[in-house]
Amino acid sequence: MSISLNSAAVTFAKKLIKDGKIKNDEGHWGQHNPGSNEENAFLKKHEMEEYASWHLGLDKSMGEDTKGRYKFPYGDFKTVHRDGLIAAKERAAQQGYSDIEKAADELLALLEKAAA
Repeated sequence: MSISLNSAAVTFAKKLIKDGKIKNDEGHWGQHNPGSNEENAFLKKHEMEEYASWHLGLDKSMGEDTKGRYKFPYGDFKTVHRDGLIAAKERAAQQGYSDIEKAADELLALLEKAAA
């Protein structure tokens, strides 16, 4: 599986952080990560491109109009979550995606600065 950095998602996340749309949560990402029902509800009202903006990874081996193409979610379709960025960073490091790990780390630093 070859996953690359979704640079459009990084740009989108930076804008959200700049606009104060953040959750500096201390919980576990599993408590905040949107499930399939939330993803499907989001997609009923939004384009796949907007869905993609909430994921730092892009798997080009998957179809363009499939949820499976987008990896490493970091928010809940409203806000950037601290624990989402931490989860993305840790999973990217474990799986050897250093560009995604670095981007998640940079976004995490921006979020923590904005939250301070």
